[in-house]
Amino acid sequence: MATPLPVVRSLAEARSARAALTGTVGLVMTMGALHEGHLSLVEQARQRADHVVVSIYVNPLQFGPGEDLDAYPRDLAADLAALEGHGVDLVLAPGDQDVYPREPLVRIDPGPVATVLEGASRPGHFAGVLQVVAKVLSVIRPDVAVFGQKDAQQLALVRTLVADLDLGVEIVGAPIRRDADGLALSSRNAYLSEVERRQALGLVTSLRAAERAADGGADAPAVLRAANETLAASDGVVADYVVLVDPDTFLDVPPDHRGDALAAIAARVGTTRLIDNLRITIDPTRKVTA
Repeated sequence: MATPLPVVRSLAEARSARAALTGTVGLVMTMGALHEGHLSLVEQARQRADHVVVSIYVNPLQFGPGEDLDAYPRDLAADLAALEGHGVDLVLAPGDQDVYPREPLVRIDPGPVATVLEGASRPGHFAGVLQVVAKVLSVIRPDVAVFGQKDAQQLALVRTLVADLDLGVEIVGAPIRRDADGLALSSRNAYLSEVERRQALGLVTSLRAAERAADGGADAPAVLRAANETLAASDGVVADYVVLVDPDTFLDVPPDHRGDALAAIAARVGTTRLIDNLRITIDPTRKVTA
């Protein structure tokens, strides 16, 4: 019989359990509803550290009014079963009262990158994200923490948090995991009906149209136009934003941009809001061969 995963339910217990781990520690922070994308983060952490800690916590500070906090899937038993056999040494699954025994008086200002795109669509979201990231990093004190590239803006902000506050943690961005048809794995995919699941492919189809345009030597405006036109033609998809941005600042790239850019999309399919992105290279001077 497999040994049950060690689970701690308070930050105090987590500190004690962390102190007992010798060697390097990798951290993966999740909100549960674990899928293969999360498990790929765990695998990356296991490759980079002697021990792996996974946190499972639906952080209320990153949900705004009218968002899906109450409906967000929570099934700790299923999450623990998913983690079995993946080399996890410790699971932190605290409750709200332990993480926030009172309304936090000291708040993290995530800066200007948090005011655009996801930050503009979800005011206060990234302040809530960085609040809990800072708290868990301070408790677990990992050597490395792995975050998914699907939440590219969040990843950039976490890197800035660690750099600006000298937290001494290596932040690793893990590639987006996709289903066989290309849809980015997400806990929110569980909200989609069978029809909506097919319609959601419009996001990745739009990103691939942008990539093809860039590979064909298109300039930034043409690349963005390809993405917008493809998404607009996708049945059942209502765009929030379709942008071509600098991967670090998340500001729109200029029309004459050359080099790396991030094509990013947020859209609703039914009542479910999904995000996706793809890193591309823009170089209108490249030679295109038949």
